[in-house]
Amino acid sequence: MIYLDTHVVIWLYAGLAEQFSARARKLINENELAISPIVSLEVQYLHEIGRITIASDAIISDLQERIGLQIDGASLAAVVTQALALSWTRDPFDRMIVAQAQVGNAPLLTKDAAILSRFDAAVW
Repeated sequence: MIYLDTHVVIWLYAGLAEQFSARARKLINENELAISPIVSLEVQYLHEIGRITIASDAIISDLQERIGLQIDGASLAAVVTQALALSWTRDPFDRMIVAQAQVGNAPLLTKDAAILSRFDAAVW
Protein backbone atom coordinates (compact mmCIF):
# COMPACT_ATOMS: atom_id res chain seq x y z
CA MET A 1 0.00 0.00 0.00
CA ILE A 2 1.21 3.47 -0.85
CA TYR A 3 -0.60 6.76 -0.28
CA LEU A 4 -0.74 9.39 -3.00
CA ASP A 5 -0.38 13.14 -2.59
CA THR A 6 -2.86 15.39 -4.36
CA HIS A 7 -0.67 16.32 -7.32
CA VAL A 8 0.03 12.62 -7.95
CA VAL A 9 -3.72 11.95 -8.16
CA ILE A 10 -4.23 14.81 -10.61
CA TRP A 11 -1.30 13.72 -12.80
CA LEU A 12 -2.54 10.12 -12.82
CA TYR A 13 -5.99 11.25 -13.87
CA ALA A 14 -4.56 13.45 -16.61
CA GLY A 15 -2.28 10.68 -17.90
CA LEU A 16 0.85 12.73 -17.30
CA ALA A 17 3.25 9.79 -16.92
CA GLU A 18 6.18 12.03 -17.84
CA GLN A 19 5.70 13.91 -14.55
CA PHE A 20 6.71 10.85 -12.55
CA SER A 21 10.19 9.66 -11.74
CA ALA A 22 11.09 6.11 -12.76
CA ARG A 23 10.87 5.12 -9.08
CA ALA A 24 7.44 6.74 -8.75
CA ARG A 25 6.13 4.86 -11.79
CA LYS A 26 7.48 1.60 -10.36
CA LEU A 27 5.83 2.24 -6.98
CA ILE A 28 2.50 3.05 -8.65
CA ASN A 29 2.61 -0.13 -10.71
CA GLU A 30 3.65 -2.42 -7.86
CA ASN A 31 1.46 -1.25 -4.97
CA GLU A 32 -2.14 -0.84 -3.96
CA LEU A 33 -2.91 2.88 -4.11
CA ALA A 34 -4.73 4.86 -1.45
CA ILE A 35 -5.53 8.45 -0.61
CA SER A 36 -6.57 10.35 2.43
CA PRO A 37 -10.14 11.69 2.12
CA ILE A 38 -8.55 15.13 2.44
CA VAL A 39 -7.07 14.63 -1.05
CA SER A 40 -10.64 14.62 -2.40
CA LEU A 41 -11.29 17.88 -0.59
CA GLU A 42 -8.09 19.49 -1.88
CA VAL A 43 -8.87 18.42 -5.45
CA GLN A 44 -12.32 20.01 -5.11
CA TYR A 45 -10.74 23.17 -3.70
CA LEU A 46 -8.40 23.33 -6.72
CA HIS A 47 -11.42 22.92 -8.99
CA GLU A 48 -13.34 25.67 -7.22
CA ILE A 49 -10.49 28.17 -7.51
CA GLY A 50 -10.01 27.34 -11.19
CA ARG A 51 -6.64 25.54 -11.00
CA ILE A 52 -8.18 22.39 -12.51
CA THR A 53 -11.30 22.01 -14.65
CA ILE A 54 -12.65 18.66 -13.43
CA ALA A 55 -14.48 18.25 -10.10
CA SER A 56 -13.11 15.98 -7.42
CA ASP A 57 -15.83 13.34 -7.57
CA ALA A 58 -15.19 12.76 -11.29
CA ILE A 59 -11.43 12.44 -10.81
CA ILE A 60 -11.60 10.15 -7.79
CA SER A 61 -14.35 7.97 -9.27
CA ASP A 62 -12.41 7.56 -12.50
CA LEU A 63 -9.24 6.51 -10.66
CA GLN A 64 -11.17 4.11 -8.45
CA GLU A 65 -12.52 2.39 -11.56
CA ARG A 66 -9.36 2.52 -13.69
CA ILE A 67 -6.61 1.76 -11.17
CA GLY A 68 -8.41 0.58 -8.04
CA LEU A 69 -7.65 3.72 -6.03
CA GLN A 70 -8.86 3.35 -2.44
CA ILE A 71 -9.95 6.05 -0.01
CA ASP A 72 -8.50 5.28 3.40
CA GLY A 73 -11.08 4.92 6.14
CA ALA A 74 -8.90 5.58 9.20
CA SER A 75 -10.62 7.47 11.96
CA LEU A 76 -10.60 11.25 11.57
CA ALA A 77 -9.74 11.55 15.26
CA ALA A 78 -6.63 9.38 14.80
CA VAL A 79 -5.50 11.34 11.76
CA VAL A 80 -6.05 14.72 13.43
CA THR A 81 -4.20 13.55 16.54
CA GLN A 82 -1.25 12.58 14.35
CA ALA A 83 -1.47 15.85 12.37
CA LEU A 84 -1.20 17.92 15.56
CA ALA A 85 2.47 16.99 15.81
CA LEU A 86 3.31 18.06 12.25
CA SER A 87 4.25 21.64 13.06
CA TRP A 88 6.75 21.89 10.19
CA THR A 89 3.98 22.95 7.79
CA ARG A 90 1.14 25.44 7.94
CA ASP A 91 -0.65 23.76 5.03
CA PRO A 92 -3.64 21.91 6.54
CA PHE A 93 -3.94 19.64 3.49
CA ASP A 94 -0.30 18.54 3.75
CA ARG A 95 -0.64 17.96 7.49
CA MET A 96 -3.65 15.69 7.05
CA ILE A 97 -2.23 13.82 4.04
CA VAL A 98 1.04 13.08 5.83
CA ALA A 99 -0.80 12.15 9.03
CA GLN A 100 -3.04 9.74 7.10
CA ALA A 101 0.04 7.95 5.72
CA GLN A 102 1.51 7.81 9.22
CA VAL A 103 -1.67 6.34 10.68
CA GLY A 104 -1.76 3.84 7.81
CA ASN A 105 1.91 3.03 8.42
CA ALA A 106 2.66 3.32 4.70
CA PRO A 107 4.78 5.51 2.42
CA LEU A 108 3.47 8.66 0.78
CA LEU A 109 4.24 9.25 -2.90
CA THR A 110 4.91 12.95 -3.35
CA LYS A 111 7.15 15.34 -5.24
CA ASP A 112 6.63 18.02 -2.58
CA ALA A 113 10.11 19.06 -1.40
CA ALA A 114 8.95 20.11 2.08
CA ILE A 115 7.27 16.77 2.69
CA LEU A 116 10.19 14.81 1.24
CA SER A 117 12.63 16.60 3.54
CA ARG A 118 10.57 16.21 6.72
CA PHE A 119 8.64 12.94 6.44
CA ASP A 120 10.87 9.87 6.42
CA ALA A 121 8.28 7.71 4.66
CA ALA A 122 7.83 10.17 1.78
CA VAL A 123 9.15 8.85 -1.53
CA TRP A 124 9.58 10.05 -5.06
